[in-house]
Amino acid sequence: MYLKLFENVVIMNYSNVQIVLQEVPGQISICFNITGCPLKCKGCHSSHLGKKGSGEKLTSESYMKILNQYKGFAGCVLFMGGEWHKNELIQFLKTAKYMGYLTCLYTGMKEVDAEITTELTWLKTGPWISELGGLESKNTNQKFIEVKTKKLLNHLFIK
Repeated sequence: MYLKLFENVVIMNYSNVQIVLQEVPGQISICFNITGCPLKCKGCHSSHLGKKGSGEKLTSESYMKILNQYKGFAGCVLFMGGEWHKNELIQFLKTAKYMGYLTCLYTGMKEVDAEITTELTWLKTGPWISELGGLESKNTNQKFIEVKTKKLLNHLFIK
């Protein structure tokens, strides 16, 4: 079992956990907002996530408690950042998949390590550029991709 690899170890910090409905189309997602983002995108709507060490410690115990709490309600585990904690993020994603969740990562990077993408169902890439807008904009630089098929799914966000 994946959790035996890092049981009761502090893995990374998170600002909060939310249940979100729009970030992954067709999914109710458990969203972990990871702190310590090194990207510092100009105009970032979540600039508070850039402060390293802020927020609460996300341990395997607290993670499992949250996943168990929403089992049967949410279908996806979404990380807003965390790719800078590669090995830890991979373990969290593997655990979510083992428990039957789909997985997603939102990152401001243009590319993510292949070892991380292997554990993902969906991936949102691209830094925030205010004049281009987010996924709801036809002009965005950001991409929402179904990893297995490499299919671009941005059209699902445009009304």
